[in-house]
Amino acid sequence: MRLALDEAERAALAGDVPVGAVLLDPAGTVLATGHNERELTGDPTAHAEVLALRRAAAALGEWRLTGCTLVVTLEPCVMCAGALVQSRVARVVFGAGDEKAGAAGSLWDLVRDRRLNHRPEVIRGVLGEECAARLSAFFRDR
Repeated sequence: MRLALDEAERAALAGDVPVGAVLLDPAGTVLATGHNERELTGDPTAHAEVLALRRAAAALGEWRLTGCTLVVTLEPCVMCAGALVQSRVARVVFGAGDEKAGAAGSLWDLVRDRRLNHRPEVIRGVLGEECAARLSAFFRDR
């Protein structure tokens, strides 16, 4: 999560919402990282999770990220949760919950919906207070 927090800081420095993500292979080695780049790129899909998934898939030459873990500072939204299910990651670890848009247990629970063919394990609240504090500080300063 500390690496994801470092990524979140990169987003904040670029004027974007400070969300960072790290994708780990089954052995725990970092495959890819990402941070929000919506403001930088003008791309509404440039969320930290999506960018990390894209970069990991490119590095592996494979869209299936079976056995991998995504660590992210903020609970994934519906778009990101869908991408996590589609990429077949084994688990999602997040810091701060998102009562307004979270899709991994807060507002929705898309990643664990029994109607879907893949359901990643969800681990919530890892360094949650620190992750939430970074987001709160960003919005307070704006």
